[in-house]
Amino acid sequence: MGFSNSLQGQPAHEALLGRQDAEIKLLEIMRRCLTSKIKSDREYASSITSLTMQGRKIDKSDELAGSLITQSWKDLMESIEQIAKLVRQQADSMENIVIEQITALYSERRRARKLYQEEHTWLNNQFQQLSDDVTRKKSEYFKNLESYKLMRSRFEEHYVKSGRGGRKLDEVREKYQKACRKLHLTHNEYVLLLCAASECELDLRTCYLPSLLERQQIVHQEFIVSWKNIMQDFVKYADFTNEKFLDVHNRMQNAVDNIKPADEYKDFIGKHRSRPLSPVRFGFDDNLVDDTSGKLLPNKLTVDNLTIDWLRSRLSELETSIKVTQSHRLVILSNMENNCDKKSYTDYAQKQEDMRLHCQEKKFQRQLEVIRGALNELGCEEVPSGCDLSMEGSFSESSKPSSPRATSTNNQKESGNSSLAEEEWFHGVLPREEVVRLLVTEGDFLVRETTRNDESQIVLSVCWDGHKHFIVQITQEGYFRFEGPAFPSIPELIAHQLKCGLPVTSRSGAILKTPITRERWELNNDDVVLLDKIGKGNFGDVYRALLKNKTEVAVKTCKMTLPDEQKRKFLQEGRILKQYDHPNIVKLIGICVQKQPIMIVMELVSGGSLLAYLRNNRATMTQLQLLQMCRDAAAGMSYLESKCCIHRDLAARNCLISHESTVKISDFGMSREEQEYIVSDGMKQIPIKWTAPEALNFGKYTSLCDVWSYGILIWEIFSRGGYPYSGLSNSQAREKIDTGYRMPPPDGTPDDIYKLMLQCWEYEPEKRPHFDMIYSIVDSVTQLHVLAQQT
Repeated sequence: MGFSNSLQGQPAHEALLGRQDAEIKLLEIMRRCLTSKIKSDREYASSITSLTMQGRKIDKSDELAGSLITQSWKDLMESIEQIAKLVRQQADSMENIVIEQITALYSERRRARKLYQEEHTWLNNQFQQLSDDVTRKKSEYFKNLESYKLMRSRFEEHYVKSGRGGRKLDEVREKYQKACRKLHLTHNEYVLLLCAASECELDLRTCYLPSLLERQQIVHQEFIVSWKNIMQDFVKYADFTNEKFLDVHNRMQNAVDNIKPADEYKDFIGKHRSRPLSPVRFGFDDNLVDDTSGKLLPNKLTVDNLTIDWLRSRLSELETSIKVTQSHRLVILSNMENNCDKKSYTDYAQKQEDMRLHCQEKKFQRQLEVIRGALNELGCEEVPSGCDLSMEGSFSESSKPSSPRATSTNNQKESGNSSLAEEEWFHGVLPREEVVRLLVTEGDFLVRETTRNDESQIVLSVCWDGHKHFIVQITQEGYFRFEGPAFPSIPELIAHQLKCGLPVTSRSGAILKTPITRERWELNNDDVVLLDKIGKGNFGDVYRALLKNKTEVAVKTCKMTLPDEQKRKFLQEGRILKQYDHPNIVKLIGICVQKQPIMIVMELVSGGSLLAYLRNNRATMTQLQLLQMCRDAAAGMSYLESKCCIHRDLAARNCLISHESTVKISDFGMSREEQEYIVSDGMKQIPIKWTAPEALNFGKYTSLCDVWSYGILIWEIFSRGGYPYSGLSNSQAREKIDTGYRMPPPDGTPDDIYKLMLQCWEYEPEKRPHFDMIYSIVDSVTQLHVLAQQT
């Protein structure tokens, strides 16, 4: 039973090709795996060598003089180093022999498959050609038969009509005879073709195909023989149990056998007698918490949003550990009672183990008591923040866990809070830092919504001895309460607290006095209808939208999955823009924080990005238009500088242009309202090629850093959307700038404008002009250009 008899059909042929492909792939996998093994063995050998070098560095060897352990250890290190050499030698042999053989066999196997495929294709083509020839001849036979029938019919018809003579009858007879002769010839050709085709098909099927398959079987078997030899070589060079390794291990065993435990410490014990251990006093070092602003106290657990999950998890772990420890002790005590009459090493070991478990149980119990006490003090108050939220990089409210009593379902919330959104003191999902900023006077309060682990919670925030935040509790009946009576809705609960004048919780003492209503720029999410997506920002997508009054606006959305720290940074742009009003600054219309997603609503600047506008209209823009763009940007930045606002990301991509060709500064996500800002959270996502050297090198930002960026911006404008420092990576550009390199002017740049660029790119910030001077320069150049055109 072989290939020639069993694999003649087309399914068998396809299966054979699939087997060949699988074997070729297996060879490739083997080669890759063996290469990894060789690499691993070499790394293992190198690690062992490093290990032996480290193992020979015995400190204070004079104190170990005469030690049998030390001598044995040195012998072991030498033996291990010998093992490393053997492992490396076998890895080299495997690479030079096995890998090369696999590579050769892989190439040979691919060639054999290709040859078989070509021969089998030729055979199928022969079969197909025979079938095509017979089909064509049969078709020709049928065609000539139809012609013969037609000519015979015409001949018989004329013969009956005209008798036995006439010219017309002779013509018809001649055509009939011609058709008859052609039919007979085709018949003979068809008969001969069938004989030949049958004979050829028989020969191909019974001789050529079996011969092809038989040869293929021989090739496969020879291939398997070679493959087996390769794997045998692999086994040989992967064998770590051969005589060489065994010899090394015997030497190692001898080195260990030379150790006599009874003789090792005779002199040492008498020489180094010492007194019993003194008790160790553990105390908290108060200096550790000096710089934590009182957030961390000596010997007191800190319960805040940074630690609450860990504390609860640790509490659960301790409860489980105590149960396991107690269970183990019961087993040990039971075994000791059963063996009370026997004194053995096993009994001693069990006693020691029981003492260890007892000590461990006491540690767990003490930790459990401390954590339970700290969590019980929390009550229904929202977990405080562990970081100063006024600092960059602070943690956000999204990481604050809820009180165990604060778990509620969305259905419960909706049933009791249908009118909550209508209350002016309800601020939706406004982040905690924004809330703290609004609560200024003792007794100021508002209500907001937060999310923890995909669960919505309602929080009462009060300005009282700082700022306190309370999660609204939900009873089993679906009512709402703090420590006092429960009410069917949150507005009724807040109205009760406001009227009775009692503290929200007795421990906090917080009393509600003045509700803080929503600011005028806090819009309702339902007043904004998103139309189509027009871009993508750092925090979410940007949409063209429609307000309730049919005004078209641009809306930046914040992804719901972002932590509150990112949402805080997202809203920072709105907080900055709401106080600005300038024709060259994009105008804020409002912020939607009533529900997710949080949105910033801004004027829709119809021309889109300045960068895209420059690139799309590079062929038609005049020098005057470019100068006016530079003047608009300078006017906007001069306004920001007067407001002590550092933009930090000024670039053509972050400017917008209206249909009236007015440039507006946009994208204030990185902006800071300070005269000087020091980056404290690294330089991630910093636009390197637009940023001043002092900001890159020291993280120090001032308005003069924006001046440097303005120089890059006007270079972008006059290059009509070019990419600065083209061909240089960020690091290469930084190095060249530090060595004095400055970009050449784009074609057509006025000399005064390029001179201004170079002034903006002064390495020392103090030498750069301020934006009021920049505006005067650009405005003068623009006016001169207008006068020149008029004359």
